[in-house]
Amino acid sequence: MRRYLRVLFVCTLIVFCSLLYIFNQLVSSLESANNHQARAQRTRAADTGLRKRAHDDRSEPQRLQPVQLAVVACGSRLQETLTMIKSAVIFSRSELHFHIFAEEDLHAGFRDTLQSWPQRVRSRFSYSIYPISFPSENAREWRKLFKPCASQRLFLPLILKQVDSVLYVDTDILFLRPVEDIWSFLSSFNRSHVAALAPEHEEPRMGWYNRFARHPYYGKTGVNSGVMLINMTRIRHTHFKNDLSAMDLSWSDLLMPLLNKYKLNITWGDQDLLNIIFHYNPESLLVFPCHWNYRPDHCIYGSNCAAAEQHGIYILHGNRGVYHDDKQPAFSAVYNAIQQYAFEDDLLHGLLDPLEEKLKSSEHTYCGRVRHIFTKRLRETIRDLQEQSAPPELCR
Repeated sequence: MRRYLRVLFVCTLIVFCSLLYIFNQLVSSLESANNHQARAQRTRAADTGLRKRAHDDRSEPQRLQPVQLAVVACGSRLQETLTMIKSAVIFSRSELHFHIFAEEDLHAGFRDTLQSWPQRVRSRFSYSIYPISFPSENAREWRKLFKPCASQRLFLPLILKQVDSVLYVDTDILFLRPVEDIWSFLSSFNRSHVAALAPEHEEPRMGWYNRFARHPYYGKTGVNSGVMLINMTRIRHTHFKNDLSAMDLSWSDLLMPLLNKYKLNITWGDQDLLNIIFHYNPESLLVFPCHWNYRPDHCIYGSNCAAAEQHGIYILHGNRGVYHDDKQPAFSAVYNAIQQYAFEDDLLHGLLDPLEEKLKSSEHTYCGRVRHIFTKRLRETIRDLQEQSAPPELCR
């Protein structure tokens, strides 16, 4: 009898273990299926904006949504920002909408100037003005990072929640070809891309990040954040790899811990934080050529942007304050030509011809020696505008 009891006990134990194993396998399978479904939902949500835009393009080709631009202006940047907006408007064919983040005392200046432009110009763009705002618990720290208000751009995906994609530009940007041309890079994004930027340097021997940075950075020479095309829907739904946690973190959960870890090691503020993020997530970044973000570094010690030499400059970035001093007269000549251009004037005779004449006085500098690249694309842009169905008042 005792032998039968032992056999019964062993059999019962075996059956119990078998049932336990089967139960564990079932739970594991369900969890795996749920995780797969969640990842699929995140992917579908992240791609909603682009798919919707593609669907709209197919079903209503005649209905184009405005190109969305964002800029952050503080301190003495009012006139510089208005000149950037002016360059975007006069050289573009598409309707534009500007998201202007500015200190309160600049709001009236923006409204008064933009409303004073001729109606035929005003009809081609719209704008929204926002106050500078940071997460309340860390606002002071973000505000003083690098330059006043510069880090505001990091929070655009969290503030402009209804905007799918945006082209962020610094105030010292000048467009020399239509804005919609860089906007079209969105169609080149693969499923993992969330943003597009240009390299910080073309020549590693001149690079700042690869020689001096005390933190991770993207690629060989880092990236510059002065011109940044962003799919904000994807950023809001993406979880990013990082060196802070074993888990991937959302954009909102990543920013403050990243600043806390690296704030003593970064020099260029929010641009350094972006470099750190894309160092760990290189698959999320599309890199466009240097002539889409042409800076003094590309010519100050000799020409080193091959794309600009071949095609001309598409977007001029006058960092280091070069629009407002005589250190790089080629850059200030372009800025002054656009700022002083009167809307009623012909673009060829009222802007391009005076600019080319002014550029002749810059040939004593390295940038001036390649002055033809400052107007090569600009001349083509003006020619294209005159040949196409732009409002006659802007091309006459």
